[in-house]
Amino acid sequence: MKILFLATQWGAEHLAFEDFLIRAKTNGYDGIDTWVPESATERSHFFKLLNEYQLAVVCHQHQATGNNIEAFCRSYEYYLNLCMEWNPLLINSHSGKDFFSLEDKLKVIDTAQEFAAKNNIIVAHETHHGRIGYSPYESRDLFALRPEMQITADLSHWTCVTESYLENCGPILQDAITRAKHLHARVGFTEGPQVSDPRAREWETARNTFMNWWLQIIKVKKQQGTHTFTITPEFGPPPYMPTDPATGSPLSDQFSVNNWIKESIKKHCLVI
Repeated sequence: MKILFLATQWGAEHLAFEDFLIRAKTNGYDGIDTWVPESATERSHFFKLLNEYQLAVVCHQHQATGNNIEAFCRSYEYYLNLCMEWNPLLINSHSGKDFFSLEDKLKVIDTAQEFAAKNNIIVAHETHHGRIGYSPYESRDLFALRPEMQITADLSHWTCVTESYLENCGPILQDAITRAKHLHARVGFTEGPQVSDPRAREWETARNTFMNWWLQIIKVKKQQGTHTFTITPEFGPPPYMPTDPATGSPLSDQFSVNNWIKESIKKHCLVI
């Protein structure tokens, strides 16, 4: 199985898009994980740059909105279509809202599934707080009702929401691992979605817990016969990243941490 590591544009918005691509390329990333611009001109120009630098892309849909579920699903499909303009490996979806009714959450999944089948693309619903997959228990119910549902595994949100390292979620976690089509590799903890610095000794338990989950996902993907699997080291900028309250300075460097996560996963993959 080939693992592709993707650089997140989240936290790199200050860079010109080409500079962002150059940094990703020179630091050993195979592609990028980003959202698609609203501007048609920018979409066309950025896509040309992606091809020029021979970088793959996972497109991130987070913009959909609407005052009712019908309007939301129309908006959702519109942004999924924008993602397709970049010929993505898959679409990572911030799907719906946590306050949607069960019926409306299922409509969002069905919209994504119909779009995926029609366009021969994977739409992976990210396990993200504030979205339909915000909780392992909520996701368990969605998994049961929609066996075809596929996810982007970002388990840092589940540790935060449950205030646990998922000790009571064994079967749900295994189901999530089986359904994972993309991985956002960020180390969370029981009170938040991101530790201050996963390299620090104080976060050893969190670091080891998350690495174990990531390696389980990689192992299962190999067993499933997956040809290519994508991983985005996704340690985020402030306010995800804690800052010094006196100066507002981040407590660690986001890009260096993501590089460290990338290399750590590569190193651990040598023994599985």
